[in-house]
Amino acid sequence: MYKMMTPGPTMVAENVRMARSVETGNPDLDLEFYDFYKETCELYSGLLHTKNESLILSGEGILGLEAAVASITEPGDRVLILDNGVFGKGFADFVNIYGGEPVLYTTDYKKEIEAGALREFLEKDSDFKYATVVHCDTPSGMLNDISVICPLLKEYGILTVVDSVSGMFGNEVNVDASKIDILCGGSQKAISCPIGLTLVTISEEAKRMMENRKTRIASFYANLLVFKNYYEDKWFPYTMPVSDIYGLRQALENIKEDKDIIKRHKRIAAKTREALIRAGLHLYAENGYSNTVTVFTIPGGVTAGDILKIMREDYNIMLAGSFDVLAGEVIRIGHMGYNCTEENVRETLTALDIVLRKLGVELKDVLEYR
Repeated sequence: MYKMMTPGPTMVAENVRMARSVETGNPDLDLEFYDFYKETCELYSGLLHTKNESLILSGEGILGLEAAVASITEPGDRVLILDNGVFGKGFADFVNIYGGEPVLYTTDYKKEIEAGALREFLEKDSDFKYATVVHCDTPSGMLNDISVICPLLKEYGILTVVDSVSGMFGNEVNVDASKIDILCGGSQKAISCPIGLTLVTISEEAKRMMENRKTRIASFYANLLVFKNYYEDKWFPYTMPVSDIYGLRQALENIKEDKDIIKRHKRIAAKTREALIRAGLHLYAENGYSNTVTVFTIPGGVTAGDILKIMREDYNIMLAGSFDVLAGEVIRIGHMGYNCTEENVRETLTALDIVLRKLGVELKDVLEYR
């Protein structure tokens, strides 16, 4: 198996794989599983520093983003889309699907969203039901400071929906302190589980917004209200993927025991960027660097396909290109969750140094982890 140093999915710890192999019962009828599910959700909420309820949904992380939008958007609602990346812009598609009116606040894709400029915008127009914010925009590795942006939006009475699928557990997330109403996460990023689960954390204010709608939510599977009173009624809206949730529980326990997790991500990310810069390569972003993924522009004379192919075939390491406006422009190195070790990054950079030189790229210094 190749070393998967991509910005998700990540490699998975052995104890997580083993947890997923445990014999399972019937989650619809097994009352003990309702306790296990609820306790797993509470563990997740605790790790994100919130008393808000969390739900585990059966579906890849995109499901959580769509469910958040579907559950609170009504026809004609004005929704502020903070757009400084591919996924930031992408929220507009969901808003359109459910009848809302997306208003894009578009800024430089190479820079984090600046609070002062956003405040100036809100002073002129703050008539929005909610706003969407991407914590870490994976295609570019851009990190937005949700601890500043979300409280600012709340000052103007705007609810917040945050995509932290590839941000959380590599970058600090404090839901309550940041006044986040709906936070979306996914199993396959820094949580380091296989693909298949999305996690949504919901504030009481967001729940009231869902419950006081004038129109029905135009979905069943992407409707967060279908989980209301699931524990009291001992009734899930659909059959839960037991094995996936067993694996998730173990991964969350791993995170709980990893007291150095944020500091380690920060340290390794910084050293990865330093190595690239020393070698004369250029980071895509000018600021707002995420601790979970590092993105550099492709040197002249080579292609993303050249680099990725040789890394995979000759060194058994998988990196990632990007897509949309960044297709063919950058290479992404994932260092999140179980991938985020000095050994993994050192091996990756050493191989990348050889590959770039083999392709004729002149480096200023050895590309290595120091």
